[in-house]
Amino acid sequence: MRIDGAAVSTAVDVFTVSGCPHSVDHLPQPCTSIRWTPHTDNDAVRIDGVPVLLDTTAAMCFSAGLVPQGPPIVASVHQGQQVRQGRNGHQGVSSR
Repeated sequence: MRIDGAAVSTAVDVFTVSGCPHSVDHLPQPCTSIRWTPHTDNDAVRIDGVPVLLDTTAAMCFSAGLVPQGPPIVASVHQGQQVRQGRNGHQGVSSR
C-alpha cells in the first residue's frame, strides 16, 4: 500500500522474522510471528480501513507455540537503491 507514492506497512502485511535465537529449557523456540497492536482511535492513519504501522505501533513476537519473545526490531531490507516493504515480502523483523 502507498501514501503519496511511498510504500507503507499495514496491519495486514506479512513480514519475514529472522534473528530470533530464543530458547526455553535449552530448546530452540525462535520467533515465527508478530502481533501488531495498531492505534484504533479516530485519529489513526488508515488505508482502505486498514491501520498503518507507525514507528510507535506496539507489537510482540511469538514462537510457533505462541510463547511471547519480546518486542520486534524492524529493519528495511535494501535491494539496490530501492527499499520495498510489507506485502511484497521485503520487510525484515527480528526480536531482542
